[in-house]
Amino acid sequence: MLVAAVAAKAEVEFAYEAGAEVVSAYIWRGQYNGGLGFQPDLEIGYDGEHTALRFGVWGNIGASDWGFRKGLEENENGDPNTRFVPELDLMLNFSFFGASVGFNHYYYCDGSNFFSWQKAEKILEDGNTSTTEVWAGVNIGEIVGDFDLHVNWYTTIAGNDLRVSTVYPEMASAYDVVERAWSSYLEIGGGYTWEDLGLTLSGEIGMSPWASDLYGNEKFAVTNLSVKLNKAFDFDVCELDIFAQGSLNPDGINKENAYIKASGDDKLYQQKLNGVIGVGIWF
Repeated sequence: MLVAAVAAKAEVEFAYEAGAEVVSAYIWRGQYNGGLGFQPDLEIGYDGEHTALRFGVWGNIGASDWGFRKGLEENENGDPNTRFVPELDLMLNFSFFGASVGFNHYYYCDGSNFFSWQKAEKILEDGNTSTTEVWAGVNIGEIVGDFDLHVNWYTTIAGNDLRVSTVYPEMASAYDVVERAWSSYLEIGGGYTWEDLGLTLSGEIGMSPWASDLYGNEKFAVTNLSVKLNKAFDFDVCELDIFAQGSLNPDGINKENAYIKASGDDKLYQQKLNGVIGVGIWF
């Protein structure tokens, strides 16, 4: 009620942001999720001086990466062991004086159910790949000054986020004894913008606090160290961004997985050292 009362007194107006990026690779929380891609983004909602409510839709459509597919072993259906498909994400976020809560749903366009709220065994049976997470965070920079310094916690609550049960280890090999992993991700990030130059330098440290197939760790691990440089060009009707980002997953890194040759290997998503360059346009 207090939040509603304060928001009602504040001047709130309709807001939107629309745009798209073309990227050399699709990198998500330090993981390689695909090659050259087109990523449209749309957000609508209401913004106040210290509050915001946003609904967003984001997508990734990847180009055919023939170098990656060449030489892959195929399963019984003739498909490569690793393949990337178009992705559609839904997002709902609310922020209030630097504190935020949100909901993210990741859907992969491979014919599985759009939402997967079933039990673990049913998810395995249906082959669902979509996942749903909730998150909460705080932007310390917004509270004490006009800069970005945030801490966010994400936890997967539904969909394809499973692990073999540790309650019945003697049945682990049966593959039908599974439980929800509750995969989580702690993100500490920030950035600084030189307004006169249109340059923004940002960084992120990401951690997976317990065993997760989603992030590829068996115990607590730092899974993402990334740095991004963005150059913005402002025009009357839009903003054009050019950026470069590098990311490193130090968990279990060795000379075999730091950089994996695309030819004949089906494990690119396990590559530990990744980079991306891209260009975006925003209205």
